[in-house]
Amino acid sequence: MSKAVDLDQLATVIGEFPFAFLVSVAEDASPHVLSVLPRFESGTLVVDGVGRHTQANVGASGRATLVWPPTDPADFSLIVDGAATCDGSTLHIEPTSGIYHRPAVDADGTRTGSDCAPISSPTP
Repeated sequence: MSKAVDLDQLATVIGEFPFAFLVSVAEDASPHVLSVLPRFESGTLVVDGVGRHTQANVGASGRATLVWPPTDPADFSLIVDGAATCDGSTLHIEPTSGIYHRPAVDADGTRTGSDCAPISSPTP
């Protein structure tokens, strides 16, 4: 359930999370994950200090995903996909979609599906 990203809101929302995971995918489809500190500049998410694996993955695919985990398991994660480019070790991601996501659970705590909300809705 991805919805268009409201860029004005995204700049505010990412300030609610202490860090994110950057996910890129190699040509052989293997994932590469880093813990990062993205910032929002002029409609673009910027990540400094990415290494050669991320640079190669983004160079081949032109895509990246950022996942901000919640500080409390009952809260939502923020997931943002985007078109990506690297300028040396600096990654630029132009957001294309984003959602809040968390597992839906029953009274016993068993996962029953997903509980998603568009990023353009108020912070859950």
